[in-house]
Amino acid sequence: MVTKTLEQKFAKELEQHQGIIHKVCRSYTNNDADHKDLFQEIIIQLWKAYPKFRGESKFSTWMYRVAFNTAISLYRKSQRSVETTQIYDNLKELEYQGYDDSTDKQLKLLYQAIYSLNDIEKALALMYLEDKSYREISKTLGISEVNARVKMNRTKTKLKNILNP
Repeated sequence: MVTKTLEQKFAKELEQHQGIIHKVCRSYTNNDADHKDLFQEIIIQLWKAYPKFRGESKFSTWMYRVAFNTAISLYRKSQRSVETTQIYDNLKELEYQGYDDSTDKQLKLLYQAIYSLNDIEKALALMYLEDKSYREISKTLGISEVNARVKMNRTKTKLKNILNP
């Protein structure tokens, strides 16, 4: 019974914050098939790590960290191997909500620019777009708040140069 409650809580949190995963996927992939694969891998890694989530930070902050780490590790691997795991009843019912960025040309250009950044810059840009505080950004990325501010300013400048050459 404890597992069911854990599953239900996880499914609820996941549904509320699913957009975070899509943003991370969009930054680390460039086609729909890879987006879906990365999305599924992030869900698996989140589920595996969820029992260890202590609630010392917001669920969304923790989710970002797991999503970024998963995306970065898959991005760096030359060969992909997706590990399968048993999925429980509540997770089976979770629907994949497609992400359609084709209607907004500016958003697509922004994601293309973000895609060209390095791993840390991608993470910074996404969290900035989520209106995360420098404190949350520093916790998520494991850097100091001052370092987060400096890196964010450099990333903004880099994005401006990419978008307005």
